[in-house]
Amino acid sequence: MDIVLCRVDSRLIHGQVVTKWVGQSNANRIIVVSDQLEKDKFMRSIYLMAAPPDIKVDCFGKDTLLNAKKNGNLDTGRILLILPDIDTLKSIVETEIYKGKVQIGGLGGGPDRKVVFQNITLNNHDAVILQNLEKQGIEIYFQTIPEDSPKSLDKIIEKFRKE
Repeated sequence: MDIVLCRVDSRLIHGQVVTKWVGQSNANRIIVVSDQLEKDKFMRSIYLMAAPPDIKVDCFGKDTLLNAKKNGNLDTGRILLILPDIDTLKSIVETEIYKGKVQIGGLGGGPDRKVVFQNITLNNHDAVILQNLEKQGIEIYFQTIPEDSPKSLDKIIEKFRKE
């Protein structure tokens, strides 16, 4: 499986992904991992229509993704893997689907969440998971668009703990 970019972004497929990250990463396939989207045919069709016509797009729930990997169905293309949240990232790492570099690109607001970089928020639950993943050797950085300088997890956690 050739994952050229693994991005955590609660917005999934949207303008920045389509116009910037697909080209920047030279991806020719997008895989969205979302149990919720896998079950919602209507919303899934809307997200799939947002992708460029020359890009293959798949939407899998976590279990379906694991089965697709076991069956070799993820062995084609340069994949932009999009995850909606930190819990999904943790699951993907635990099941050994992916253990590479991870870009955090967009996590929306909510109760107990703090803005740590542009439109990215964290809560304590997310921060602990990310620190544990980093201890396992997963490189994690924050970057919303290619023109931004990536921010390391250490810097983000430092900001999170201060506020």
